[in-house]
Amino acid sequence: MDFNRLVPVIRRLALEAGDRIMEVYNSPEFEVKAKGDASPVTEADEAADALISAGLQAEFPDVPLITEEQAASHALSARTFLIVDPLDGTKEFVQRRGDFTVNIAYVEDGVPLRGVVYAPAQGRLFYTEANGDAVEETGALDKQSPGTRRRIGVSLPDNGALMVVASKSHRDAATDDYIGKYNVKDMRSAGSSLKFCLVATGEADLYPRLGRTMEWDTAAGDAVLRGAGGQIVRFDDHTPLAYGKSGWDNPFFIAYAPGVELKK
Repeated sequence: MDFNRLVPVIRRLALEAGDRIMEVYNSPEFEVKAKGDASPVTEADEAADALISAGLQAEFPDVPLITEEQAASHALSARTFLIVDPLDGTKEFVQRRGDFTVNIAYVEDGVPLRGVVYAPAQGRLFYTEANGDAVEETGALDKQSPGTRRRIGVSLPDNGALMVVASKSHRDAATDDYIGKYNVKDMRSAGSSLKFCLVATGEADLYPRLGRTMEWDTAAGDAVLRGAGGQIVRFDDHTPLAYGKSGWDNPFFIAYAPGVELKK
């Protein structure tokens, strides 16, 4: 894959999808339907999925594409693929809380090498540049010309006073029990893949997830976190989280800044 070509495309498509999502978000009302697994889906999910899918297939017709809204029609058949969650955090979107993101990633041999995470309601854009560095772009977010970018990096954690981020919609007693094993200075809640980005920028040291996620939920945030020097490992054995799994389900995991003394 030519990353110098890939990165501008996924950045532009994320911004375009964000515009479409915000049109729905800012409308007086919108329809919310239930998918087969009872999770919500809106016209914003579907419109963003169609826009991103068309754009990726036009630019990279030979690269397999996996998206949340079309996953049922995909069988695992490639070591290299693009994977998309057009609107991660639909519950936050429906409740108009703003913590939702557009996620696009490129995976090769089980590793998300490049990705973009865009939170349109917050105006925050994170991605990996062609060389693999993770950046946050600020300013006008012009679709054709990147603006001011700052390289982001994980914190140097203090294990006596950790900053922890946890899910806003999916936090449970098991997560709280696990967090209780650490010396926590402060804790914040966030929705969607923004949690990975908060670890990537050093705004948090640790993000444990003891709940169901799919590969499209995590791949882009994982790529950004890796580009910022962070890590994401399985909860059970602390081995790196891999992609391209049958069914696209993730195990429980921990995302963190190296230096955090992980607990079992």
